[in-house]
Amino acid sequence: MLHSRLLRYIDEVARCGSIRGAGERLHVAPSAINKHVLELEAEIGEPLFERLPRGLRPTAAGEILLAHVRKTMLEYRQVEAEIRDLKTLQSGEVIIATMTGLASGIVAMAAANFAARHPQIQISIRVLFVREILDALVSGAADLGLGFNLPPSPQLESLWEMDTSLGAVLSPRHALARMESIPLAHCTSYPLIFADRSMVIHGIIADTFVDAGLSVEPAFRTNSIEAMKRLAAASESIAFLSKFDIAEEQRQELLVYRQIRDRAFSKNMLSLVRREKHARGLASLLFAEEVMAVLGAVSA
Repeated sequence: MLHSRLLRYIDEVARCGSIRGAGERLHVAPSAINKHVLELEAEIGEPLFERLPRGLRPTAAGEILLAHVRKTMLEYRQVEAEIRDLKTLQSGEVIIATMTGLASGIVAMAAANFAARHPQIQISIRVLFVREILDALVSGAADLGLGFNLPPSPQLESLWEMDTSLGAVLSPRHALARMESIPLAHCTSYPLIFADRSMVIHGIIADTFVDAGLSVEPAFRTNSIEAMKRLAAASESIAFLSKFDIAEEQRQELLVYRQIRDRAFSKNMLSLVRREKHARGLASLLFAEEVMAVLGAVSA
């Protein structure tokens, strides 16, 4: 590391409050440390430490330099860890916590693509509810989280986010599938599939029908995205999901997604997140990039 010895000297002198103490900790002659400190002070043109009767204390200039030194040392340790990860990328595990529809589509596609290039890395896909996804990330039980309407948390860092509007999901053979977009009222002539009240999208869907002045009674209610997709694919029923929920079914031409022409559903945010300040494992970052590539392809 460039100037790593000098950075360690400055950091240790500040921690110990003396050049002698820093020398003992680093197993370096105090005179050598003192020489480097004096040369740096001469180069900067400012004293970095106050010479007190009982030791040294950083000056204002010294505090500014220390912040830089410690940030540089931390970033270097992170770089070292990533290089070590690169050497050991032949093994390991990445754990992603997600929701059922995303697990079978977006995440499964990304996992298959990633495994083709890194066959020794195990991908674990865990299907959880919203609160469980957050808990898994915060506790370190998962490396990544992908889900809809994840509550904001200061402990999480967002890697990708998009408002993924709900729309009508139906079989390609459905009479309404020929339309590029569908008026909401047209949907009421067919059996409807609603998310049950345990799911966030229940309120989004139900409120949109109420706001449109449409009184409906769904033929099916379920908390299973998979069940919604199966019902829509096998009948004239209509589900209301995002195109990210049916990525794999669209690829296989089992389902189609159509926007609602005259009514906008409220926001349905899809986020890929990780725990903030969590150790940056190279494998999890590479897999996150793979997930984002699939998300980008689906949203295009």
